[in-house]
Amino acid sequence: MTDAPLAAATHQILMTERGVSPKPVIRTFFDEATFTASHVVHDPNTKAAAIIDSVLDYEASSGRTSYASAEKIVAYIHAEGLHAEWQLETHAHADHLSAAPWLQEQVGGKLGIGADIVTVQKVFGKIFNAGSQFARDGSQFDRLFHDGELFKIGTLDAIALHVPGHTPADMAFIIGDAAFIGDTLFMPDYGTARADFPGGDARMLFHSIHRLLKLPEQTRLFLCHDYKAPGRDTFAWETTVGAERAHNVHVHDGVTEDDFVQMRTTRDAKLSLPNLIMPSVQVNIRGGHMPEPEDNGVSYIKIPINKM
Repeated sequence: MTDAPLAAATHQILMTERGVSPKPVIRTFFDEATFTASHVVHDPNTKAAAIIDSVLDYEASSGRTSYASAEKIVAYIHAEGLHAEWQLETHAHADHLSAAPWLQEQVGGKLGIGADIVTVQKVFGKIFNAGSQFARDGSQFDRLFHDGELFKIGTLDAIALHVPGHTPADMAFIIGDAAFIGDTLFMPDYGTARADFPGGDARMLFHSIHRLLKLPEQTRLFLCHDYKAPGRDTFAWETTVGAERAHNVHVHDGVTEDDFVQMRTTRDAKLSLPNLIMPSVQVNIRGGHMPEPEDNGVSYIKIPINKM
């Protein structure tokens, strides 16, 4: 049985490499505070752009937000004469808050995420006791992508691939010859993402990773995070399918599914929760919006005691 979305993505990548389709221009902005890589990808023909996995600056000790990271993206958009058609989220992040709503106000663009965000909303809506006023239908987003769904960024062809495991809603966006893969893989010397959050699954993650690794070896992979593996002094966020297959310390060619699941499960059991998981999840399941203000006009982040 063929994987039609994957076949379509492979065809798209090959057409881009042969010069039949335009090659996307990509600029990455790295936020060291959260180790997050945000990407701006644009069509060189039309200047249409997508902003992927943006970061809202958040100071946990005071609960204050600011926009220095997002302002760099806005400055780049203006300097290059781009117009944002999309604000894309690869998933509901647990380590940083999305700046998508603020960026929409500044430069526009429809907000898109995987359709299974509704599953994540239901799980975390219950954990945070969000109440009936919190919609669990994905209506906070402009577009809910399904597996294999096609869309455009100017004249660039793009395909959404469902790659669950880290969370149920993870999507990879294949744009031209580049794949923006969120928290599935890290750089080859660092490995793979955790799979122990509610709704995560190490076995599912293995299959999602191998789905991506079936793309042409020269496919450019753009990651959402980097933590500098031991012995490496610089941050990195771009690799290829071929490099991951040959060198990824967790899932290189020859690693079996059972071996991966055992490694991932053992490793995840020793990991601490991300520093910003409480505010990040509550904001990101709302499409980057803060919880509804209470009767004093102030929004509050909940911290469930002995729950997570």
